[in-house]
Amino acid sequence: MQIGQESRVKNIGIIAGTGELPEIIARDARERGIKVVTIALENLASSELGKYSDEIRWINAGKLGTLIDTLKDFKVKEAIMAGKVPKALLYKTKVTPDLRAAKLLFSLKDRSDDSILNAIAKELKKEGINIIDTMAFSPHLLTQEGILTKDPPTKDELKDIEFGWKIAREIGRLDIGQTVVIKNRAVMAVEAIEGTDEAILRGGALAGEGATVVKVSKPQQDMRLDVPVIGIETVKSMTAVRARVLAVEAYRSIMLNRERFIKKAENSGITVVGIKNE
Repeated sequence: MQIGQESRVKNIGIIAGTGELPEIIARDARERGIKVVTIALENLASSELGKYSDEIRWINAGKLGTLIDTLKDFKVKEAIMAGKVPKALLYKTKVTPDLRAAKLLFSLKDRSDDSILNAIAKELKKEGINIIDTMAFSPHLLTQEGILTKDPPTKDELKDIEFGWKIAREIGRLDIGQTVVIKNRAVMAVEAIEGTDEAILRGGALAGEGATVVKVSKPQQDMRLDVPVIGIETVKSMTAVRARVLAVEAYRSIMLNRERFIKKAENSGITVVGIKNE
């Protein structure tokens, strides 16, 4: 889906995980007169989503068959995956895969994020449901390039950003995670299955005050799936460990509630930088 095509969409399915993104997408759609059908994943999605949805159904994250059938029942042809679905759920009892999900998982060569998400997108495609690019649908969410807060990074912090950028791109290429925590050109934490916020807390605790957090998209990133997202929760995690700098990839990541996010970062003494990958 290209920017501008959203005007031709009559209804949109939102497969909603955790965080603010599903609500923001739902509001965007309704403001354009697009009917919103929300598949809210149990124990993950916000209870507030009903306010912004024309139809909402609560489904266990493991019920792939039910998810597909529900979208088809509402004649949804275009859907967005919005919000985080922690992969750790696969190893907990909150997700009970149905037959379709079990078959999908069994067919995978591994259980990396890319493998799982691409397989789900292909299953939806088989049923005539296209997963579309969140940033094309809501381009105002794109992280911009440049120093986004008042205070620029110091020379030492710029060195940490440059060092961390290479590491983050490499773990992305390997489909391990999107985020690294750096201090004095040393790696404090690499994001894995736990997610960004937990990686920040773990790395920041090891680094002490002044850590740099670098978050990038994967070199092979499918922009429909698992796009890097930063928001208020990112700032809260950094504040908890007194981290100093957040460097995020410009134009290939999402910034939630931009004005509130930037104000919160500045009030917390955090510098935010958007970097365009060359």
